[in-house]
Order: sequence, then C-alpha cells, then structure tokens
Amino acid sequence: MNIHPTVQEAASIFAEAGKQVFLVGGAVRDFLQGRKPKDWDLATDARPEEVIGLFHKRNTGPAGKDRRSFVVPTGIKHGTVTVHFKGLCMEVTTFRSESGYSDGRRPDTVEFGFSIEEDLSRRDFTMNAAAYRLPRGPLVDPFGGRGDVKKRVIRCVGDPEQRFSEDGLRPLRALRFASQLEFKVDEKTLAAIPTVLSITAKVAPERARDELDKIIASAKPSNALLLMEKTGLLALLIPELAACRGVMQDRAGGFGFHRFDVLDHSLLACDFAARRGTEQHVRLAALYHDIGKPPAAQTDDAGVRTFYRHEKESSRLARELMLRFRYPNAVTDKVCRLVEEHMFHYDETWTDAAVRRFVIRAGEENLPDLYALRRADTYAQAGKEPAPQFLVPLMRRVEETLAAGRALSLKDLEVSGKDLIAAGMPAGRHMGIILNELLEAVVDDPALNTKERLLEIAGKIHERYGK
Repeated sequence: MNIHPTVQEAASIFAEAGKQVFLVGGAVRDFLQGRKPKDWDLATDARPEEVIGLFHKRNTGPAGKDRRSFVVPTGIKHGTVTVHFKGLCMEVTTFRSESGYSDGRRPDTVEFGFSIEEDLSRRDFTMNAAAYRLPRGPLVDPFGGRGDVKKRVIRCVGDPEQRFSEDGLRPLRALRFASQLEFKVDEKTLAAIPTVLSITAKVAPERARDELDKIIASAKPSNALLLMEKTGLLALLIPELAACRGVMQDRAGGFGFHRFDVLDHSLLACDFAARRGTEQHVRLAALYHDIGKPPAAQTDDAGVRTFYRHEKESSRLARELMLRFRYPNAVTDKVCRLVEEHMFHYDETWTDAAVRRFVIRAGEENLPDLYALRRADTYAQAGKEPAPQFLVPLMRRVEETLAAGRALSLKDLEVSGKDLIAAGMPAGRHMGIILNELLEAVVDDPALNTKERLLEIAGKIHERYGK
C-alpha cells in the first residue's frame, strides 16, 4: 500500500515509543479498491493520553505554519483523538471493546484493549474491519473484508441484528455505502434492518440527515432509496416520500401522460438531477417536488386524477421534513422555493409582463436551478430525455427581460419609501402595500417607472386606503 509519507512518519513515532499502530477504516477499504484514500484513521495500543504526549506541540521541522503539531481530544471518552501533524489530520483511536448501547447510538461502556483483532470485532461491516499494520504490513483481515470488497458486498461483522442493535445509524450507513460504492448488500444484512427500526428511530435527526445527504450526493440515489423503502427505513425517516408509492397519475387505475407513480417519478427526477451533476439543493428539490401529491389527489367524474396546487403542499411538507432534519434555514428556503415554483408551463402566448412576473416569483438567482429541476421533472414523466430545445424559448425571453433592465424588485423602482414620506405619506403599515402596488403597475407597464408617474399613482393608492 502506498501510504502517505506523513502517515509513515507518524507511525515511526509510535514505533519509537514501542507502540503498535494500524491503518484502519475507509483508507484500507480505498486501497483494496485501488482508490486514493481521503481520510487517514489509525488504531493503536497507545492510550489517548500517550498519543497526546507523543504529538502535542511536537516540533515538526523548520519554522512555518506546520512547525508544531497538536492534538484535539475529539472523542477522548471513547479513546479517540485527532492528531494534526505536518498539515495532515489523522483520527487516532485506542484499541477498545464496547458494551451496552442504551441510546441506540453509542456504547455505555468502553474498555481499552490490547489487540487489533479485538478492536476490529466491534466494527460495523467487514469491508471496514481490515487493518494494515504500519509501516509495511501485513494486512490483518479476520472477517474476510478483502474478499467482500472484491465481491462488492456489504456484510456485517458477525450477527447483523446485533451490529445494528448497537448503533441505529448502521442500517442507513449500509444502504448509503451501497449507493456510494455501488455494492450489493448481503441478504442477511439486509433482512436484519426491518427488525431494528425502533433502534434507528432513536438516532439524532442530524446524524440521519448526514447519511441521507451522502445518499443524495451519490451517482444514483435511487439505489439506496429503493432499499430504504424495502426495509422500512423510508417510511420511518421520510414518511412523506414513502406515501407517494402507489399514487398513480393522470387517470385512476392507470397511467396517462405519466408512466410512473409519484414515488418512482420522484426517484427518477432525483437520479436525473444527480446524473447532471447538479448541486445538493437541486437534488433535494427533485426528490421532494411532488410529495404534496398524495394529500392533494382528487379524481373527477371522468376518472381524471388531479393534483391542483400540489406544489404549494409539496413546499409545505418539504419545509416540515427539512426542519425535522435540522437543515440550515438557507438550504431549506432554497429547496422549498424551487419546489413551489416548479410547475411553470411556458408557451409563446406569455406576455412580456408574464415573463417579468415569472422572474420575480422565481428569483433571478434561482433560475438556473429551477430550469434544472424542470428538466428533471420532465424526464421523470416518461423516462425520456427532454428535447434539446426544451426551455430555450423561455430562457431567451428571460435573458431579454433581464438585459432590458426592467424593474423586477422594489429596489428597481424610481421612488423609495423616503420619497413617499417626503410627498406627505406617513410611514406605517400601508407603506409596503403602496410600494408593492407600484411594482405591480411597473411590471405591467415599464413606462410608468418614473418618479413623477409613480408619485402620482402612489397618491391615488394612499387616498384609497384613507389618509
């Protein structure tokens, strides 16, 4: 294995102190797959305080930003510290055994051990339970991880139900790895997931969100999402999306313009967005854009199924679930804005004012993402790539509108609140109403955007609301 020279140098420090050290976790798995490791995790028989003594404030060479190494006690209760050495970050954990998992996530008791085999026995999957002794091997692989990597299989170390009962996040991690690495999940491992859903329910929303985000960031998110549905994880974690299964579109009991039910349609849209390399918020919007259809569904006398204003309900539900997972407000707002505005249908009859209103409603900064979402939605209707000219006429109209410099927000008006106050209109609750009505007038007729005309119109609006 071509180990990073800084890792090898750190290993020599352990060796000089008479301590064992092994490369573990994702780095070993990456090597076995022929990939370049991104993270460097080490396991050692040195106690945390000994690791701190070996590296904290150690002089690492000539003066510069990396001259002194330092250690952060990131998880010292469980034997883990993070060593920053010559500009490289390494997570170092003391050999340990664990017992008791009352919170379904972390061990109640940790005992430091003396062998790498004992340490590997507590790990989640065989592909993560191989270790490479530094500096030159050998590979320690008591559970057949190297063979499972070669077969591209995710298999629990030991009894799957026991492993999952120890940590409720592990079932979701298994499916996330399946999606990221394009591996299959061992049958016994997959079958154990439905039996431990009550443990997964204890996991903090932020931890589940992190795994879900990694699934959404994978090349084909539906690989994991369909396994989530099969095992009950989808209904547990994202019931709004699970409820879309079996919700047929267009005509009761059959397919019309749409070939797929709402869940498969949503998964296809998310996959398309992922295949196009869109950012995470666009993929999330693609996944959640139709979750309002089940509660909005109605069937008329002709057997036509409708979902009137489902985009509003989808946006509301998306906000609820994203708040539940504690996404940052900025991400939540962006996703919900895209979901709420995804149902635009452009044709040549749109007036210039209609185009301006579309830009205002969507937000100029959101237009590229909204176009990407609309392409994904269109693809997912029948699993067919949109035509090359799809959306091009609208995009040209929008570009012309933006180039013309028309008023598209209050800041573009030729009057401000100060101007209205100077004209004798008092500040108060009607000021915002007046300004918004002025913007509406200018959107309909840009020629009105002069200070003289707007003050005249504002005066009439003020009279309407009473002085």
